[in-house]
Order: sequence, then structure tokens, then C-alpha cells
Amino acid sequence: MQPAGIYIHIPFCRTRCSYCDFATGAYDGALAERYVSALINEIRAFRLTEDALDVDTIYFGGGTPSLLSPAQVTCILEAAQERFRVEGSAEVTMEMNPGTVTLEGLREFRATGVNRASFGAQTFDDLELKRLGRTHTADDVRHTFALLREAGFANISFDLIAGLPAQTLDGWSRNLAEALALRPEHLSFYILEVHEGTPLAEQIRRGAERQPDDDLAAEMYRLMLQNSGAASYQHYEISNLCLPGYESRHNTKYWTGEAVYGFGCSAHSYDGRLMRWSNERDAARYTALVEARQTPVVETIELDERAARAESIFLGLRLMRGVNLKEYQARFGADLRAEYANDLTRLSEAGLIELDKDLLKLTTSGALLSNEVFLTFV
Repeated sequence: MQPAGIYIHIPFCRTRCSYCDFATGAYDGALAERYVSALINEIRAFRLTEDALDVDTIYFGGGTPSLLSPAQVTCILEAAQERFRVEGSAEVTMEMNPGTVTLEGLREFRATGVNRASFGAQTFDDLELKRLGRTHTADDVRHTFALLREAGFANISFDLIAGLPAQTLDGWSRNLAEALALRPEHLSFYILEVHEGTPLAEQIRRGAERQPDDDLAAEMYRLMLQNSGAASYQHYEISNLCLPGYESRHNTKYWTGEAVYGFGCSAHSYDGRLMRWSNERDAARYTALVEARQTPVVETIELDERAARAESIFLGLRLMRGVNLKEYQARFGADLRAEYANDLTRLSEAGLIELDKDLLKLTTSGALLSNEVFLTFV
């Protein structure tokens, strides 16, 4: 097996964004202390095997993990290093929000072993940021980026969101120009999804915000690919671009079906074979379960071969290099071309996929309509 990844969920934020559907909540210092202790105990109690497993990526996601103190991050990383064989060259990513970090804090995080930063710029338009419920400004993004560079971070990722209510193509073009001028090593690009139960969904229902325009969002996607490609960024996954050599090693594990072990509330795990499991979503309940020495796992799924085949196809298709048909046949003993002959013909004639020797890949149009393509294989 390839080395596994570790995902660590930190659910605390200063405020909750209007579009957010993640397992997050307002920062509470007392709960955070208990939560970190529970997280460490969950890592120490991990017993998929008695032997230590090889790990080469650790990802602090959230929420806003940078709200933790460097001492807390150090304790979490030490617990991971005690339970797993963490490679010295491991990619250690921390998500953070612009305007929430200091130069001293970033230097301390860097000293703990964090070597990759991912932060939600989202947009360089202050009005759009306000509508999203973000607490930072465009100047905060620029300042935080400069602080990261000064603190020694040589691997930085931005998140950008397109398709925002009232967003224009010209405005999006200015966002891209700002992001590309800063030249982060990695860019994650998302088209806004409106989730039921979020403040944004309610604002749209009441008419306080416009319904996002899907056709305009598609134009924004194409512009993103065009402008970033001209700036030497590689489009390696549906929603991710990078300078050569800076793919997210951790996130790539999800798309290639490698093992990832999740710790913390709402964290999901996969053993790289057939088992998936997930933790209690609520931070307080998760903490109480671990404190009572009970498992925080609330759901376990054992994939059958059909489900494993489907996952290998639609997750593999997220990568622009596509699914290797020879590797698929070696793993499952089946010919994907024969198995889905009629569907592949239909998708190819619609311009959504292409077969390049032994690779099945999405086209740019297919990437835009990826969910429709994936349904074919589910």
C-alpha cells in the first residue's frame, strides 16, 4: 500500500459564513481545550492495526485550524508521530482564514512542522466578501499572503469561489488577475453551491440575494482555465490547479483511493480497500464520547465490489489525467470499455469524455457537467 494520509478536523471559526454547510461552530476556548485533548486521545487509541502505519500527508481542515495555538498543534502532531510512522518529508497542510494570523504565529506554526498553507481568499471584492458573511477584506488576503511568505511558507494554496450572487464576468476576471499576480503555488476553484438550511439559501428564498447563474458560472470556469493556463498553472483536477510539482498530495489520495484516516468530529476515514467510517458530527458530543472512552465512530460502510468499482471510476475521473483502463482491469478483472460500452459512446458523442489510448478522461465540458457523467457509473 501507498503511505496513508491523516485528516484532522478543527471545527472552530470566528464566525460562520452564510454559505457554509460544514461541521463548524463559533470558537469556544474551554471546549477547544477539551476537544484537542479528545483528538489526541482518539489518535492514540487508533487500532486499525497494532503496527504503526506509514503516513506522508497530514491535513488540518475545518473550520479555522489556525485558531489553535502552536502548542496545541504541536501536541496533535506529536500524537500522530507516536502512533504512525510519519515521513520526514510529509506534506503538512493547515487551513487558515485571512486576517486571523500574525507573523509570529505563522513562524511558530512553521516551526511545528506545518509546511503548506491553504486559505480562503474566496474573492477580492469586499462587497462580495461581506455578502458571504466573511470577516476579512481583500487587503487582508494580500497581507496574509505576504506574512506567509515572510514566515517561510513556500507552498500556499488559495480558494476562490465563482458564481456568487450578483457576481459579473468582469468582476471574476479581476479576481483571477489578483490571484495570479500573487502567484500562489496552488489554486482551488469552486462554483458556489447553495445548500438548504444555510443563511444564503434563506436569503435567496426571500429574494434578498439573487439565484446564482449556472451559465455564467460555466463561463467563469472556462475563463479560469484559460487565464491560469496562460500563467503556467496546470489543471490537474476538476477544481484544482497548481504550478508544476505543487499538486495537493493529501487531496490526491481521495481521488486515487489511497487510505486516509480522519480524526475529530465529522471526520471520514477510508482504509484504502473496502472500509469507510465517519465520526460524530457535533463537536461537543464527539468530545464527550471520547472523554467517556467510547468510540466517536457513528457510521461504518463496507463497500461491495460494485461500489468499489464505481468509486474508482468517478473519483479517478476527477483527475484530469483520467482513469487508467489497464490498472482498472488489473484491480477488478473487468474491461471498463466493454462494461460501459453504450454509456461511453453516448458520453463521448456528447463531448463529455475522451478515450486517449488506455486513459478515460473528462473533457472541459465534461468537467463542468461532471456530476451528470459520474451518475453513469454509480
